[in-house]
Formats: sequence, structure tokens, C-alpha cells
Amino acid sequence: MSKALSLDLPIRVLQAVAEGASHRAAAARFGRQRRSARIEAQGALIRQLHFETPDITTEERRVALAERGQRFGDGTLQRFFRRHGLTRKRRSAMRRSRTAPTS
Repeated sequence: MSKALSLDLPIRVLQAVAEGASHRAAAARFGRQRRSARIEAQGALIRQLHFETPDITTEERRVALAERGQRFGDGTLQRFFRRHGLTRKRRSAMRRSRTAPTS
């Protein structure tokens, strides 16, 4: 269950945004990124899985993590990979057909 925030913090964050700070800058300034701590704690496991099987889909990756007792949503995983500069291996495109056009 999440921990309740004091009323003072949200007021200060909204005031910073009203004064021109971006939402991300205000979150960084007041330390409101609380959700990523759980996935960051499992970062070594996620990186290991990523490097062992770089061509699996996001859903397959979620299932593999769930088998290891770690359940994360698609967005949480995508943000983790973006934050750490990890990209999924993409298969190269197929060659064009010489005999017939493809759609």
C-alpha cells in the first residue's frame, strides 16, 4: 500500500509548476519519483535477462520476470529500458521480392 504524502508537498510541487517549472523538473526537485525504486532494485536481473535473450518481445520478457517473482507492467518496463538506454534487438527487414510486388 502506498504511503500518504503530506499536503504541503503537493502544494509546493503545484506552485513550482505554476511558476514555470516543467512537471519533470518539479518531480526531480521535490523527489516524487517513488515508483521506479522497485524496478531499479531488480535492475541486475532485468539487464541479465535482456542480454541473455535480446530478441524476445516485451510480453515474453514480462512472463520471464513473473516466473522469477517480479511482476511489472509494460509501461514500467519501457521506462526502465529508456532510462538505461537499453534497446531491443530488431530483426532486419526482408529483401524485396524480385518476382512480384509486395503490399
